[in-house]
This record gives sequence, C-alpha cells and structure tokens, in this order.
Amino acid sequence: MSSNLHLELVTLRGKKVDQDIYEVTIPTETGPISVYPDHEALVTLAIPGALAIRHNRDDPDSKLEYLAITGGVVRVSNGRVRILVDEADHSEDILEEDSKAALKRAMELRENAKDQVELEKAMELVDRHAVRLKVAELRRKRRVN
Repeated sequence: MSSNLHLELVTLRGKKVDQDIYEVTIPTETGPISVYPDHEALVTLAIPGALAIRHNRDDPDSKLEYLAITGGVVRVSNGRVRILVDEADHSEDILEEDSKAALKRAMELRENAKDQVELEKAMELVDRHAVRLKVAELRRKRRVN
C-alpha cells in the first residue's frame, strides 16, 4: 500500500497543484468523493465546488487546504489523481467580502436577464461566486479553530 497520492490540478492557465498528498475530496454530480492512496481507477465529472486536500495522513481537518473549482474531468489511476478544470482558486486568494459583492451582482444579473443566453451566463456567475464564497468561509472557519 502506497502512503502518498500524486495530485495534479490543471486549469486553462496551467498547473495549479502538482504534488504528493494523502487525500483529496472532490465535488461530483453524485456527491463528494474522497480519494486515498491505492484508490481504484476511476473517471468522473467534477462539479463546481470546494476541493479539499489533506497533505499528510495525520493532518487534522483544520489543516485542510481548500480550492474553489469549476466543473471538469477527474481521472484516478496508478496512485495519481488528475483533475482538469477551467478555473481553480486557492482559498487564500479569495476575499470573502469581494465574493459576497460579486455574488450579489450575479444574482441581480440573473433576475434582470432578458433572454436565455443572459440567464445562463448569470447562472454560471452565481454558481462561480457561490462556490468562491463557500471556500472563503471554509478558510475563515479553519482559522478560527
């Protein structure tokens, strides 16, 4: 049994994470999945949400690293996890107040959409900023503990 798992998180701008870890929890259409060393091979779709990384086996939840991700593709095989998404933001890069304001603006755009195209764009923004706000809140709660 291997004690590490190699995580590669790739966005349109390049690699965001490329390191050995112990566990990663990924948001999927059927709910979050946690991948550990020696996980069975898997290909699935990630949905927008909070990606959680545990670097070492003994790390408490308060040491989890969080990233806000958009939807994408996940492949697990041979001790490696490769996640391909459009965007991924570390929790430290997200300002909670900015995310709240952006979410409010996105919700206003959704309410004032004049056609289906505007509505879909607004819904994407609502989803994106809601995820970013959730990740910012997770970071804040982690710092309190």
